[in-house]
Amino acid sequence: MDRSILSGFLSIASAKAISLVMGILTTPVLYQLLGPKRVGMFGTVISVQALFMILVSAGVTDGVRKYVAEDRDRENWERAVVGFYFRLALLLAAGGAAVMFAATHFGVVEAVFGSAYEPLFYLLVVGVFAAQFWGYTRRTLMGFGLERYSEPLKLFNHGLFVGLALPLVTLGFGAVGALAGRVFSGLIAAIVGLVLIARRVSLRSAVGSSPGWLPRKEMMTFNSLTILLMFLMMSLYHVDIVMLQILVGGAKVGYYKGALKLAEFLWMVPLMIQSVFVHSMSELWSNDRIDRINEIAARTTRYTLLLTALMGLGLIALAEAAVPTYLGQEYAPAVVPLVFLVPGAVGFALARPVLAIEQGKGDLRYPIAATGASAVLNLLLNLALIPQFGMRGAAVATSVGYASMFGFHLWSARRVGFDPLADLRVRRVALTVLLAAGPILALPTFVPGDVVLPVVAFAVPLSLFVVPPAGLVVFLAAAYVTGAVGFGETVEILTSCPDPLGTVGRRLRQRFPERAAT
Repeated sequence: MDRSILSGFLSIASAKAISLVMGILTTPVLYQLLGPKRVGMFGTVISVQALFMILVSAGVTDGVRKYVAEDRDRENWERAVVGFYFRLALLLAAGGAAVMFAATHFGVVEAVFGSAYEPLFYLLVVGVFAAQFWGYTRRTLMGFGLERYSEPLKLFNHGLFVGLALPLVTLGFGAVGALAGRVFSGLIAAIVGLVLIARRVSLRSAVGSSPGWLPRKEMMTFNSLTILLMFLMMSLYHVDIVMLQILVGGAKVGYYKGALKLAEFLWMVPLMIQSVFVHSMSELWSNDRIDRINEIAARTTRYTLLLTALMGLGLIALAEAAVPTYLGQEYAPAVVPLVFLVPGAVGFALARPVLAIEQGKGDLRYPIAATGASAVLNLLLNLALIPQFGMRGAAVATSVGYASMFGFHLWSARRVGFDPLADLRVRRVALTVLLAAGPILALPTFVPGDVVLPVVAFAVPLSLFVVPPAGLVVFLAAAYVTGAVGFGETVEILTSCPDPLGTVGRRLRQRFPERAAT
């Protein structure tokens, strides 16, 4: 991995790690204060907003990230791109807010979800502007290669959400209070982001008319294709929740949302990689570095498979202890949907870096076809299984839809012009998973189930402390024995990292120069 890519990845990784810790500490509090029914309401509204914002953003966020990062031989190229997308974002946000207000005012929301949802959707009128410009500012900073700003800003947004939402929920505002925290934290973070962008380019001059040489047709074509791609992608995230709310409703939507929340931990690292790859790969594609793209894609796919397989095994092994500990005892029905979701989440995790490399090239025909196939499969399975099996049917349908993403995007990647499987070492990785699965899944049975340790305000089962590190040791041992991971590439990764890991890598290279070279 190039050092510039690695630097961006580490910036995102460190921020994601902090955000993960914040989420681990605050999500259980929020979910337990709200209760399953209000969590279902909150989750449903967030899902509707996410799908709606794809149309409102019209590819603004991915477009500005891609084109700002490109090295075009034009004076003031960055300023022109920033201004073009700022004007587009403002126009679309105004239109989207008007549509959201009209749908709520004229009874569409009440007819679909019920009158209890109307205050939430009125709040989303402001939420349209908040989401639009939060996405715009963060992706613009990433396009500039300023992850050192974009990721702390994301942490600021997350922390502000918690600081606003928890008191409002505690005061009795329920799902409205949680949503208000989300909306206004995003709005404030967007304003801070605009200030940071103004330090790089003059927003006053940028928001004027675009220069005649700006490739508007190319940019709008990319935006249009991105809308379709992201709508199909986000349908995989949210269609199951919306359909479950409409067809089943009640607390089961909250249980299912809790299961999804835990399954999404498997996407943590792939999401970081995807965030960096879109603009980093765009530069490599523009310089026709196909060999480097293939090398990065192949190695990333193998590492992602190993990591998510390890995390997936651990999540299945600890599901019965993790769900009630993390979300509360009343969320215990989420255990079975969580186990069903894990295999699909692994497949979706594998597809993410592949999709980012495809987006970096800008030719979205094949990625759209691949994502569309998964989205249609997911929709049909949810329609078939939810009425009969409820949230378990939703989990099975969504898991199959998620898993299909990797298969369809392998086809797409080869059409686009690279091979993610060039260094997958399929047999070695499969043998690693098989060797490690038995011990990891059996580990919780050897830990006393009635022993708990106090952590802050929680009583945490001993298995949650013992199984993860023990499982990691077992999995790494299996990976090195089978050759799924080599000593040399481990040293290379450590050496590229900041200290103290970089120092460890350099010492290993000095001590074992021959092995480190293989």
